[in-house]
This record gives sequence, C-alpha cells and structure tokens, in this order.
Amino acid sequence: MRILHTSDWHLGRAFHRESLLAAQAAFVDHLVETVRDERVDVVAVAGDVYDRALPPVDAVALLDEALARLRAAGARVVLISGNHDSALRLRFGSALFEQAGVHVRCAPDGAWEPVVIDGVAFYGIPYLEPELVRAPWQLPDRGHTAAVTYAMDRVRADAPRHRAAVVLSHCFVTGGQASDSERDISVGGVAHVPLSAFDGVDYVALGHLHGRQRMSETVRYSGSPLAYSFSEAGHVKGSWLVTLGQGAEFVPAPVPRPVARLRGELEDLLTHPRHSGFEDHWLQVTLTDAVRPRSAMDRLRARFPHTLALSFDPVGDAPAARPARLSGRPEAEVALDFVREVRGEPAAPEEEDLLRRAVEASRAKEAMA
Repeated sequence: MRILHTSDWHLGRAFHRESLLAAQAAFVDHLVETVRDERVDVVAVAGDVYDRALPPVDAVALLDEALARLRAAGARVVLISGNHDSALRLRFGSALFEQAGVHVRCAPDGAWEPVVIDGVAFYGIPYLEPELVRAPWQLPDRGHTAAVTYAMDRVRADAPRHRAAVVLSHCFVTGGQASDSERDISVGGVAHVPLSAFDGVDYVALGHLHGRQRMSETVRYSGSPLAYSFSEAGHVKGSWLVTLGQGAEFVPAPVPRPVARLRGELEDLLTHPRHSGFEDHWLQVTLTDAVRPRSAMDRLRARFPHTLALSFDPVGDAPAARPARLSGRPEAEVALDFVREVRGEPAAPEEEDLLRRAVEASRAKEAMA
C-alpha cells in the first residue's frame, strides 16, 4: 500500500498579510499530480487543515475542491483535526463523506475505531486537548502524554486484528524541532509526548511541527506544505510517500516564492551583486547600520520588492532593549511578561496559577467551538 503523508495545510493563513491562497491551491495541484503519478492509495492528512476555527469561505472552498480532486485521482483520504481546527465544524458531513471515501476523524473517542482499507487499519487520533478528555477518560495526569498514551493503548489492543496499522496523530513528540509558526500547546508546562508512546504500529503520520522530521523509521512529521514563518527559511517542504513495509521517500512540493533572512548595512544590501538571488524572495531584513537609515523600507523594496519585515540591530552601539518575542511562545508566558512590565514586578504565584488556568480554559473552549 502507498500512503501520501501530509499535514498542517493551514488553509486561509496569510504570511505577513500576504495571501497564501494561490500558493496553497498550487500545493493541492501538486498533491493531485503526485497521487496520480505515484499511484497513491491513501492520502493521510495529520491535522491543522485550516488555520483557525472559523476559516474564511475561500479556504473552505479550497478544501472542498482538494478532497473531490484527490478522490477523483483514485486515493482514499483519511483526515484528522489539529489544534488550529474546530473539530465540531471540520467533521460536519463526515458520515456522508465516509461513503465517498473521505474519512474525517475529529472525535477523541473515535481514535481507536479504525478506517480499514485493503486490510490496513488507519487510526485517526485528532489533537487531544487534555482538559477535555481527562475526566471522561479518567486520566491520571493533565498533560498530552497521558491523553495520547490512553488512545494508543486502545489502538494497540485493536491493531492485531488487521494486516497492518497506521496512526495519524497531531501532537508534539519529544525531540521534535519547532518553528516560530506553530501555536503553543503546553498544558501545565507539559506539551511533549515521548516517541515510545507510538510503539507497536507500522507507521505514524504526525502533524503539528512545520518542519519535515524523521523521529524514527516509522514515525515522521511531514511538515507544512509552505513556509509560514521566516524561521522556516531553510526548510524543504513536501510530503512523505510511504510504501508500507518498504520505507518512505520525501516528495518536495513546489515553492511559489522562497523566504529568506538578510542582515547587513543598507548600502551593501542595495548594491552588492551577491544579494541578487534574493530579489524575488519574501524577506526579513535586519539592518546593522550604526545610524538608522532614512526611508529604509522604501529603499529596500526598490531592489527587494517582497521585503515583508524590517528590524534594526546597530553594530557598535550599546544594545538597545529588544521587544519580547511573541511568536511561538506560550500565551501564558506572554501574559505574565505583560503583568511584569506594567507592574514592575512579577505576578504572585496564585495569580500565575489563575492566569494559566484561564488560558487553558480559553483554549478548551475554542477546541469545542
């Protein structure tokens, strides 16, 4: 059996206010072509199909088109919800989709009820918000490890009934490399799931981290199909083409516009030939001029029209206070920094606990939206 493992489409996402819908549509074209050329049996989409719980209408239309085209190309589709998706909305119509060969798995209690295709069982473990499953599953701990382990124990109990077992899961496996574009999913400071939690199955298609990663021979992240932050400038985007029992090869996706980071003095960036290869890139530029140049962004865009982010780091000056990094940090940590800034002192322990519980309650409410 041949499986195309993809994840983290984030349909509807923008990149520094630049629409990515055309690039995401080009990725769908690439997926359909790969399914046809490689005779793919199943496309496994490991969560974060949309970028937010209420996706824009053009993103919904693109998903509708993608699923229809993948089925027409001959592949069944197994899809789970991620932490960016609304599980309730994404699974709308799933009973009807099932009859058409599109299998949507968003309910936690359905994680160990497989989709069986030619004797191979596909188990869809959607993003599990620990606070939502802790009570009904009587979990001993609050973190993601307890939730995923509970689901995997039931998967392992069912798997021997089938020729092979494939798991889709949306989580952060210990040892994975994060990017700036992923939303933090820590609960009580615990976000990671050990690799050993996924022992005992033939392949695990992971979602959540945006860089392709091989956690083991049979446990992999496909990463996102496009770069969603400048921290992903060195990534090769695409999907894993898995032949059960034989291994996996990476299929690179088209790059509609590369992303890169440039650093240096403005005059050098504007005149030196070595920078000519970046003129069609989306750029994050850091200027090191001792004196901040006037109209820096306008002058940069005269050569690099797709410059999206500009910062200053003067060489030779006393280091200026840097703004706190927000992207990729836990929401509670950002809020605690705000309390420290406006008060001049950190929050008291009981205040910190209250704030963290409020953040977790908000995230749980969003997951149920």
